[in-house]
Amino acid sequence: MREELFKMERKGLVEEGQTVHVTERVNGSLYSYLVEPSVAMSGIYRSNQRIKSSTGIIKEIRENERGFYLLVGFDE
Repeated sequence: MREELFKMERKGLVEEGQTVHVTERVNGSLYSYLVEPSVAMSGIYRSNQRIKSSTGIIKEIRENERGFYLLVGFDE
């Protein structure tokens, strides 16, 4: 299982254990991912680091001084 962090701006948009759809955004040879519907965004990945699954499960929602983060697990 692959786990990745996504930055979420507002609390309460999703819940732990929820299945989410992830959309890939391409900019040349760099990739980023969006938890739909525009809930959270990933960092930037190179082509060899791409997320292959389009759905994932929220394992954990973390909160710190910088905001909210989703730990999403992908079946890869």
